[in-house]
Amino acid sequence: MKIVQFIPNLNSGGVERGTLEIASALVAAGHESHVVSNGGRLVEELEAAGSTHHCWPLQRKSPTTLLQVSALRRWLCQLQPDVLHVRSRMPAWVVWLAWRKMNRRTRPRLVSTLHGLHSVSWYSKIMGRGERVIAVSQTARNYLLEHCNVPATNIRVIYRGTADDDFPRGYTADSAWHARWQESFPQLQGKRLICLPGRLSRHKGHHHLVALIKGLKERGISDVAGVIVGGIDAAHKAYVAGLKTQIETAGLTDDIIFTGHRSDMRDIYAACAVVLAVSNTAESFGRTALEPLCIGTPVVGFDLGGVGEILAALFPAGRVAYQDSAALLSTLAEVLADPAPAIAPNSEFLLSSMCAQTLQLYEELVAERLHNTAAPT
Repeated sequence: MKIVQFIPNLNSGGVERGTLEIASALVAAGHESHVVSNGGRLVEELEAAGSTHHCWPLQRKSPTTLLQVSALRRWLCQLQPDVLHVRSRMPAWVVWLAWRKMNRRTRPRLVSTLHGLHSVSWYSKIMGRGERVIAVSQTARNYLLEHCNVPATNIRVIYRGTADDDFPRGYTADSAWHARWQESFPQLQGKRLICLPGRLSRHKGHHHLVALIKGLKERGISDVAGVIVGGIDAAHKAYVAGLKTQIETAGLTDDIIFTGHRSDMRDIYAACAVVLAVSNTAESFGRTALEPLCIGTPVVGFDLGGVGEILAALFPAGRVAYQDSAALLSTLAEVLADPAPAIAPNSEFLLSSMCAQTLQLYEELVAERLHNTAAPT
């Protein structure tokens, strides 16, 4: 098969990582993998794994981006792929507009994946226009049914997943990593770390971390510190400045640190006592909740969206009713006090399953097209 995945950029994030994972699985299975994006730091990794990258500026949310529809259609007719897989709204619009005017009998099959619970609008409904639509969780499936008018028969729930080798149970960072970490953040020595990972944006709920560290110290639990991991982009500089003011006002300047973007998340998860998943809005999946749980680091978070599904399966003791601040503090204190939290082994959210199910979906669609093409008119 010849598969083309479409994504705005290839810099960082769960969607980008999932794109690379499927690309690698395609190459490993002997298929031809192509990815279209505006480029980014992950292009080199993608190409090193055997995929071909094509640079198309489809990321800008502007009507002018739609001017590329005709050129993209010509390129697709030349490339002759079997399946187009769109993962983001703006590229999805361009691809869909190009695809719908292609020959119905010979055009590639169209797959979309709903990675995020977007604001409900006509613009977002494009993610339900695939001939098959992948939902990354039951939460995402419900969104598609309620807001995108997608027939239930067109939806496939395929959970995102991790590889055992990437986040093995019981993993610990080596002494060299700990030495570098201590050199970078000496104020954390001897502290139990409570980590909030993810991009620094308002919806991630960083104010909960500030309140939790303050609340724990007021309870006499003084050997804790907060670790905020994530890159800062220009659009969120004002938010980060306000967050730092909030931390200073709470008297926690020495107790909450910002690491910036990190590529050693496995080591950080292993070094932490607890990871938080306290977004203010439901997330479609919640990779930053799954990864630490796979290692054996407990996660405390809201019973909301994909994070709630992961916690229900692997660590129910970490679930807290949405926005219940008092229960969040009490649950965190209880988890910190438990020397051996009961975290179930991950058997449901596996990278191998995600890749196998996605490739199987591609194969089914290609087989349907071959059957329909061969059928008499």
